[in-house]
Formats: sequence, structure tokens, C-alpha cells
Amino acid sequence: MRSSLSHQFSCIFLFSISVFVFTALRAGAADFDRQRLSPPPVEQRQWAVIVSPYGWAASLKGNASIAGFDTDVDIPFSDVLDHLDLVMMGNVEVTNGVWGFYVDAQHVQTSQNEQIFAHEIGLNIKTTSVAGGAYYKAYESELGGETAFGKPRTISFEPTAGVRWTELRAAASAFGLRKEKSANWTDPFIGLRMNADLTGRWNLFAEADIGGFGIGSKLSVNAQAYLGYRTMMLGRPTILRAGYRYLHQNYEGDDFTGVNKFRWDVDQHGPVVGFSMRF
Repeated sequence: MRSSLSHQFSCIFLFSISVFVFTALRAGAADFDRQRLSPPPVEQRQWAVIVSPYGWAASLKGNASIAGFDTDVDIPFSDVLDHLDLVMMGNVEVTNGVWGFYVDAQHVQTSQNEQIFAHEIGLNIKTTSVAGGAYYKAYESELGGETAFGKPRTISFEPTAGVRWTELRAAASAFGLRKEKSANWTDPFIGLRMNADLTGRWNLFAEADIGGFGIGSKLSVNAQAYLGYRTMMLGRPTILRAGYRYLHQNYEGDDFTGVNKFRWDVDQHGPVVGFSMRF
């Protein structure tokens, strides 16, 4: 049962908060509407909506305790697909090239059956994560030339702040009985984003943030970097992205019932692919 629980949690989290990136869904938008060093008046700025689906091939390593079960978490991404039932990931961002607001969400469901002493034991896990925040283009410098979208090539730095909500829900069934446990927490975070136009087509995006501060989790760390390629898809300006993401969460508290202690101290990391399309 210990290995089963470990396998399930890895499945959930590797796809879960998984999928915030290629597209670094939160990062995709700022590359489209570059503004010059002296931005136009507010009334002249055009708002755009950026939609970014993505996939994160995350492996998990750490330890966890839920519903009275202590387990080591050490799962490669290759083990996840065998037990994956449902996965939905995506990001929506609204920006005028100076200010931006984003919502990023992932939902993952996995299931697994184990045979113990001729009895079948089922374990279902659902993981949901929603992050929302805002950023401001505090500094921008032109690099010369234009991007494939007709904007000046620039490098910019954007402070960002927001909150990240995470919920884990596990249900075990055996001998005709079913037991469900869950825990959730909300982490405030602050960070910095960087966008650099390497050429007219190629772009580099990087982001790092830190959160928790004992308000939700003890500590959360998120870092990612992506190489993007500008092109057109379905007649829309699009950035194809590939990169790498790391997420650490260290949370301890009561589960949803308030009876059992819940602990999640896990590192997730792996490659990300996706795209950001402007509307």
C-alpha cells in the first residue's frame, strides 16, 4: 500500500502543477505586446488575451503523509501514464503590454488497483492547482530590430505577485468500504519575470518566485525558463515554447477532516512544452 500511495501521488503531481509551462502559460503573454521604453498613454494601449495550453513532464521526489500513511515519493514521469484518468491544464492572461493579469489551472485524476491477500484495493487521487496573479513591466530596453510580429526587439523585467491554491484529495476503497481524505492550502508568492528577444523569431523567458512564508505552506519555490519561437497558427500570432520547470512545496497541516496530519514535502521538475496564442 505504501508503494501504491507513492506511485499515485507522483502521478498526480507530476501532471498537476505540471503543465504550467511550456507556454509558461503565465509567461507567454508578455512577449506579444512589447512597448517601447516610453510606453504610450493608457488610453492608447490595446489589451490582448493570451491562451496557453501546455504539458509538463514532471518527475517527483520527496516524502508525504496523508490519511495516516507515510510514504517516500520517488517517481519518474514514465510511470504516470499507466494510471492517468484525466488531465486538464491551461493558462489565460490579459495584458496591455505594461500591466498583465493571469490565471493558471491544472486538474489531474489518477486511479490504481492493488491485489492484497486476494482482495482488490482501489486508490483514486485528484489534484487541483490554481494560481492567479499580476505583473508590471518595470524596466524595458530596446535591442535593435523588430520581432516577427512587427514589434521592437527588447529585454524587459517584470515583478509579479499572486497566490497559488493547491488541493489533494485521495479515496481508498477495500472490503466494500470507502475512505476519502483531502487537504488544501493557499500560498502567496512574489517573483520576477524576464523576457529577452534573442532574434526576430526566437525569445527567452525566465521566471522565479518564492512563497508560502508560513501562511499556507512553510515554503514554496517555483522556477522556469523557456525558449520560444514566433510563428502564425490559425491566422493568430503564436509562440511555440519548450523549457524546464522546477517546483518545490513544503506543507504540513491537518487534512480536511482535521483528524489526520497531512504533509507534502516534494520537488517536481522536468521539461515543458506548449504554445501561447494571442486573441
